[in-house]
Amino acid sequence: MTTFDYDAIIAGAGAAGLMAAIHAAERGRRVLLLEKGKKPGVKILMSGGTRCNITHDCDARGIVEAFGPNGKFLHSALAALGPRETVAFFNGEGVATKVEDTGKVFPVSDRAVDVLDALLKRLARSGAVLALNEPVKDVEPRPDGGFRVLTPARTLTAERVLLTTGGRSYPGCGTTGDGYALAAKFGHTIVGQSPALVPLTVQPEWVGELRGITLPDVNLKVLPPQGKALTQRRGSMLFAHFGLTGPAPLDVSRAVSGHAEPRSLTLEADFLPTEPEQAFNDFLQAESLASGKKQLAVVLADKLPRRLADQLLALCGMAADRKAAALAKADRLALVGATKRLRMPLRGTLGFEKAEVTAGGVSLDEVDSRTMQSKRAAGLYFAGELLDLDGWIGGYNFQSAWSTGRLAGRQL
Repeated sequence: MTTFDYDAIIAGAGAAGLMAAIHAAERGRRVLLLEKGKKPGVKILMSGGTRCNITHDCDARGIVEAFGPNGKFLHSALAALGPRETVAFFNGEGVATKVEDTGKVFPVSDRAVDVLDALLKRLARSGAVLALNEPVKDVEPRPDGGFRVLTPARTLTAERVLLTTGGRSYPGCGTTGDGYALAAKFGHTIVGQSPALVPLTVQPEWVGELRGITLPDVNLKVLPPQGKALTQRRGSMLFAHFGLTGPAPLDVSRAVSGHAEPRSLTLEADFLPTEPEQAFNDFLQAESLASGKKQLAVVLADKLPRRLADQLLALCGMAADRKAAALAKADRLALVGATKRLRMPLRGTLGFEKAEVTAGGVSLDEVDSRTMQSKRAAGLYFAGELLDLDGWIGGYNFQSAWSTGRLAGRQL
């Protein structure tokens, strides 16, 4: 009978790896969790502005929708651990949670470290072994079954191996795409990667002049040179010195970074998505009649930040001190267009350095969604961001990591 150093070796102690190690060890498996960095769960600590957006307040269908066409891959994983079960898991570990207006679920303490501490305490109780500063350099199949796992310090054997090494986003955290080469070695197709949930850079210089302005609700579309919008999302947005950030820009960023020519794309912004175009036109017309002595910038400032109002007027060729009574029909229509359909040529994104997740990865066609096991190599498993899965901002990607990690862990 073949003997192994461990029943299962897991490469990568992020969200998926920690969850997998816990659930594998709790079913009696001898588990070694290898982490190449000095600390486990670094991205957990960084996420959500160091608050950790654990999941989203929705059902499994809502999570699936957030991942687009690839979301259906998550059905089995979410059936075992959906948002409700995830909240219950962390509540059971002493992490009380809260739901914000956006649907994002955070620890009541607003401390990501509480989430990581809970996972590490549960990991310690499970009996899994955590080894830090020990990257996986290679994984080889053994002729008599199982795998040989090579690190700089030693050579180990395991019956099963799970890769949870993450993608290429935030490489400063240690996620530098190490797992892609390991997966490819076993015959897996690796879908090309691009940054996702990443701030946008734009061509107009005036955007940077508005840095610091936050809009709570905008609708953004990414437009190609011809044809219909590549994507659109609604949410809050922040003007920054480099361009645009916040939930809405981050959610549409995948269409930009994944495009062959990002500079050919245009971002269309509706700064008043709750107000129909005709209603806004009527508002301006009524104000020009009833409050003709008011400056147009003051009229606009009823609905938008004053600095943005001034900029929209400038883009329409109108002075900020122009009186509302002097608003001719052509100027009014131009102002409506600038407010509801402002187009900004794009440059691209801030790249992997500032991306929260990675689009692309191990092809889902070659992974069994019911078990997370490779269809190319028995005993090899995948979970988390290494897979070709990327969802909207708001806790969806963490939910994917928790769920796929748990499912894989129960199979190891």
